[in-house]
Amino acid sequence: MDRSSSTAPIPHTPTHKGLTGDEVRIRLSADGPNELAATKHRSVLRIVLDVVREPMLALLLVGGVVYLLLGSLAEALILLAFACMSISITAAQEARTSRVLEALRDLSSPRALVIRDGARQRIAGRDVVRGDLIVLSEGDRVPADALLIEAADLSADESLLTGEAEAVRKQAGAAKTNVRPGGHDLPQVFSGTLIVRGTALAEVTATGAASEIGQIGKSLSQIEPETPHLQRQMRMLVLATAGIGIAVSVIVVLLYGLLRGGWLDAVLAGIAVGMAMLPEEFPMVLAVFMAMGAWRISKKRVLTRRASAIETLGAANVLCTDKTGTLTENRMTIAALRLAEGTACLVAVDMPLPPAFRDLASMGVLASAPEPFDPMEKAFHSLASGNLRAGDTLPGAGKSLVHSYPLSTDLLAMSQVWQVADGRIIAAKGAPEAIAELCKLPADQREAISAEVEAMARDGLRVLAVAESSWPTESPLPEAQTEFTFVYLGLVGLADPLRASVPAAVAECQAAGIRVIMITGDHPVTARAIAAAAGLPGDTVLTGDDLTAMPDDELATAVSTVNIFARILPEQKLRIVNALKANGAVVAMTGDGVNDAPSLKAADIGVAMGERGTDVAREAASIVLLDDDFGSIITTVRLGRRIYDNLRKAMSFILAVHVPIAGLALMPLLFGMPLLFGPVHIAFLEMVIDPVCALVFEAEREEDGVMRRPPRRIDEPLFSWPTVVWSLLQGLTVLGTAGSAAWFAPGYGLDPDQVRGLAFATLVFGVVALILIDRSNSNSILSALLRPNRALAVVLPVVAALLALTLFWAPARELFGFGVLQGAWLAAPPLAGIGVLLALEGLKPFWRLVLRSRELKAVLDLEKGGSVL
Repeated sequence: MDRSSSTAPIPHTPTHKGLTGDEVRIRLSADGPNELAATKHRSVLRIVLDVVREPMLALLLVGGVVYLLLGSLAEALILLAFACMSISITAAQEARTSRVLEALRDLSSPRALVIRDGARQRIAGRDVVRGDLIVLSEGDRVPADALLIEAADLSADESLLTGEAEAVRKQAGAAKTNVRPGGHDLPQVFSGTLIVRGTALAEVTATGAASEIGQIGKSLSQIEPETPHLQRQMRMLVLATAGIGIAVSVIVVLLYGLLRGGWLDAVLAGIAVGMAMLPEEFPMVLAVFMAMGAWRISKKRVLTRRASAIETLGAANVLCTDKTGTLTENRMTIAALRLAEGTACLVAVDMPLPPAFRDLASMGVLASAPEPFDPMEKAFHSLASGNLRAGDTLPGAGKSLVHSYPLSTDLLAMSQVWQVADGRIIAAKGAPEAIAELCKLPADQREAISAEVEAMARDGLRVLAVAESSWPTESPLPEAQTEFTFVYLGLVGLADPLRASVPAAVAECQAAGIRVIMITGDHPVTARAIAAAAGLPGDTVLTGDDLTAMPDDELATAVSTVNIFARILPEQKLRIVNALKANGAVVAMTGDGVNDAPSLKAADIGVAMGERGTDVAREAASIVLLDDDFGSIITTVRLGRRIYDNLRKAMSFILAVHVPIAGLALMPLLFGMPLLFGPVHIAFLEMVIDPVCALVFEAEREEDGVMRRPPRRIDEPLFSWPTVVWSLLQGLTVLGTAGSAAWFAPGYGLDPDQVRGLAFATLVFGVVALILIDRSNSNSILSALLRPNRALAVVLPVVAALLALTLFWAPARELFGFGVLQGAWLAAPPLAGIGVLLALEGLKPFWRLVLRSRELKAVLDLEKGGSVL
């Protein structure tokens, strides 16, 4: 009976012959391989055709063709390059979806030890079929759902499917219907879970898509990701502005042809105006902002799998988070010790263990496997490694494991017998009531222990009791551990500890108007304790059983107020996310397990843990936290809000700049003046506009108080009416300044070429004034100038140099059709720019007042307790 290992022997199976080769082939043909079915992939041509139908890409292509026909090869190549980028991004998204299912297939298809034709064979997991007999032992990944035929001290880690860190006991028995992962003493094991203790023989009941993990993969493949709201807005904006541009171009052609009679010149003038109004900067700026945002956030150890998710996260008003591995560290640690006489000790990483508690900790280690797989036993070893002496109170020199008594359904305790120099010592651990039974404690002491256990459980701890005994070396060991005379040592409280950064991150979320909801497969008591430690408000807990009994309308009401969900199954997580989205919430979902993948994909933003997360979770998510730091989510939210603010500034700037460009192009036609701008002038202006928007505004720091304001509404337009009015006011101010220069200059003796140069220079200085004005909504121009912006420091000298080149270098001056400006006329454009700057700066306080009133309204809406907040 004696043995030197704590691992139960693999069941003897002489009577189990398993399937025959012919039966395997028939079932493999009928059910298919033990893996998820591959999804149908779109061809490259299909992807290209689908992308070309997008308005943004169509606009890029049309703009590129126009520039190509006009001989502007550089501009044409830039636009066509962006078109190719859009196609590449979509193709990458297609490939990512394929990798999600591939990762799931790899995870669910480990190597397997089976019995076939009476012999054991090691085969690929994909070759396992229904009815196969599989042999399981510590460290094995279960290859398929199976029913236990024989089991010895078997426990499995099912956190992959449940999110529950604690391993669950298994026992052989008759099949049970409607069984889900996570319960103790079930006769089923599930594909993809890990055996952490014991051995077993099991018969496969489901493979591939029919298994529990396969059902998750099936639901994952059926979820279609939604088009990001900003992308939908941009599509509508592009269509609207392109339509306006075409309409204005047609008007220009008609006016020029009717008023001046030269229809060929009219067509060319119309093309020039169309180029002036063609908003190809919009999709360009969006692409650049998303790419630069992904680069910036990567420096914070956050991987962006879908760039638009950063911007969407800035609008998130609900953050659904898993507990295990997200709020907590997904590892069991010993958090509290309590001696038999009642003395208690909280265990801290940086504090030594008091000497009085060493025996309790030592016996807990001796009652564990020497090389444990079980998370709780790992916790005992971790505590011992920092507090106990090797070879003295730990397994090591002078100690050898003689025998193990496994726990059973009749007695939830286990004991291990160790040979020492002067005899044998027995260490036992298990459920407190089982240890009390082993120690034969009186009723009053059992009641006291029960009260202590309840108090520890309310703090979210899982409680084990520890006892010790001794036995003479010369005496044979008894058949059962109940025959030893045990001494009760005390209680051990274990917990999956909260990540250190979580409370501060949750508080910052709440300050930013983001509601945090915890969704876990854990026990309600544990969930409530973790939620309290993390700082989540409220103590109402809804369980999976509660959700099952709820119709959708009741669930929609419940999710608007409840912040803690416990004992939740994967499909229920998905249902919660969908209910929140139906209420109008912008949902970010965090997680790290296979059970999180469907809800990660269904959420507006899926955030996966990179280090502890599974491949499936990482592939299904939009954002991956490489350092598993929950606080990194706040960094990403801040960046998302910054990106949207700066994107709005850039779009407002583009709209404002197109007003004077279009106005100056139309002005000669309306008032009979010589043409001011041709295609070359417009191309130069857009060489200024594009880099300014894409670099200067993208590089702007976040506005003051960006994390102290509520999230914007997801349906909030990129161009609100106040923004449109402010942009038009800016544009009209510049148009009035440059137009006045063009109107009055001939009266002072300037020829048409000199007027053109003067108007052009005045417009450029007006554009620079708009850059400085639009840099900040919350600060004055003086404050904005003190904010560092490297891109601005580069762009302004480049613009000045290019303008000087066109005005003073003869070949360039001739190309642009400018006359030589002298004396005071050279001072007029910068003075006009300063005038624009001062005029708009004087109006800016009124603009900020409008913005603050809108923010105040958003705060009031938040305090009223809307449908999602």
